[in-house]
Amino acid sequence: MPHLLLKDLPRYECLLEAAKEFPDLDPSAAEAFLHLLRTGDEAFGVTERHFAAHHISQGRFGVLMLLWRGAQPRMGAAAADGIGCGPRTPAELAEAAGVTRATMTGLIDTLERDGFVRREPDPSDRRMLLVQLTAKADKFLRGFMPGHFRSVAAVMDTLGEGERKTLVRLLVKIQRQVSALKAGDPSAESSAAR
Repeated sequence: MPHLLLKDLPRYECLLEAAKEFPDLDPSAAEAFLHLLRTGDEAFGVTERHFAAHHISQGRFGVLMLLWRGAQPRMGAAAADGIGCGPRTPAELAEAAGVTRATMTGLIDTLERDGFVRREPDPSDRRMLLVQLTAKADKFLRGFMPGHFRSVAAVMDTLGEGERKTLVRLLVKIQRQVSALKAGDPSAESSAAR
């Protein structure tokens, strides 16, 4: 379901008019925000169609990628810090995905039912379970990812390399601001009031 339930975005002139009634409305901020939401919805829709054609959800794919990344041989700094090496606990997966443990349990249950992951006791702590990919999941990902990457590239093809780097830089700034606002950072609130 889209996050922005508007078929047509309001024109900037309409936002200027609305600002007369609602002084806290910053027309350029509202316009940029609405376009950000619309673009995210549209880009998500492209990948969502690809996922649906392969009978997998975004959430399940995310778990597979976290586990697949952990199953790959590590080089350089990644090997030194041990990030993502080997099977992972459901709690580690939930933390890495930014979801609740209950949500992760549901994702793991469906992946296990479909033969993509298996749960095994942790050899160093029998009370813990580790989740790891199966050969079926590895085969699925190797067949799925080229088409997925082509879909992503097709969405971003309209931008040149420099534009993409600028977009990433700007989106990271927005992500940091959102994180600060969520954390209740008063400096984020005051910069938003400017």
